[in-house]
Amino acid sequence: MAYHLPANPPLFFVLNGTSGGNDSSTTRQTIEAAMHSAGRTFHLFVIGEPNDIAATAQQAIDAAQAEGGVVVAVGGDGTINAVANVALERGCVFGAIPQGTFNYFGRTHGIPEDIHGSLEDLLQGEPTPVQVGLVNGRVFLVNASVGLYPDLLEDREVFKQRYGRSRLVAMWSALVTAFGDHRYLDLEMDKEGERVHLRATALFIGNNRLQLEQVGMREAEAVKQGQLAGIAVNHVGTLAMLWLAARGAFGSLGDADNVTGFSFRSLVVASFGLLNKQPSTAQAPHLTGKGHKTKRRIKVAADGEIMWLQAPLEFRVAPEPLLLIKRRHNTDAA
Repeated sequence: MAYHLPANPPLFFVLNGTSGGNDSSTTRQTIEAAMHSAGRTFHLFVIGEPNDIAATAQQAIDAAQAEGGVVVAVGGDGTINAVANVALERGCVFGAIPQGTFNYFGRTHGIPEDIHGSLEDLLQGEPTPVQVGLVNGRVFLVNASVGLYPDLLEDREVFKQRYGRSRLVAMWSALVTAFGDHRYLDLEMDKEGERVHLRATALFIGNNRLQLEQVGMREAEAVKQGQLAGIAVNHVGTLAMLWLAARGAFGSLGDADNVTGFSFRSLVVASFGLLNKQPSTAQAPHLTGKGHKTKRRIKVAADGEIMWLQAPLEFRVAPEPLLLIKRRHNTDAA
């Protein structure tokens, strides 16, 4: 199916100046210079506070749809996710200028991490449908997870605030989390009619072929075929967890005995139980005790951002694609 925009549509930028430690004024000046040089109509919507992302995205998309334009997220995977969530819901054509630490979404779709290159691609690109994952109706472009990984992200944010944003700091915080107390989940799932029971440290749902290929999961190919990839890290100790992390770093996680991989279009995680005596940080504070099941809120990480969602959790491929502005030579990158 072909998607068309008017020639040279106006661009509505949603700018997060805090992503990846970039200086927002420099980013803004670069965008303004590129747009003026290209003779393109544009508007900037600057996010004042982290809690303002959704509201700012709504304002930008209201304006973009009123003028037949494109909304463009400028920031890391979390900012891109927040704007894409609204763009998908509203059916607005979407662009991205990656400015974060890992930038898996941009890299997967061949969008340069250099702002000058990504702006050039934005100006010359065309709408291309890309797959989106949903968890209880909330978008994830890269991944979503429950269990240990949301805890790791919370610890990483603390380390970033203390020591700055870098991949080295992210790795350091991950080691600290790995040596902490682990809470294990007892998961009951329905995978397209098949009942599945797993005991896992973490359940990771991937929608990003690049990330899955880097850690060595064969399910990466399923994402290209319109599915999501599930990775369950089995009940293991700290040393085994570090060994799994090392295998992931060397691209051989899929061959590990303690990892279960599978692919799907729809997965319902019906209940969550505990396998130790401590309260689980993956569940609401009221839940304690071995074997209890939660029917309330579950802590979920989606594209690096923490949210609390009502159980059961439903992971699925979005019925409609996100229309992403990409250059023609980048359309095969995903």
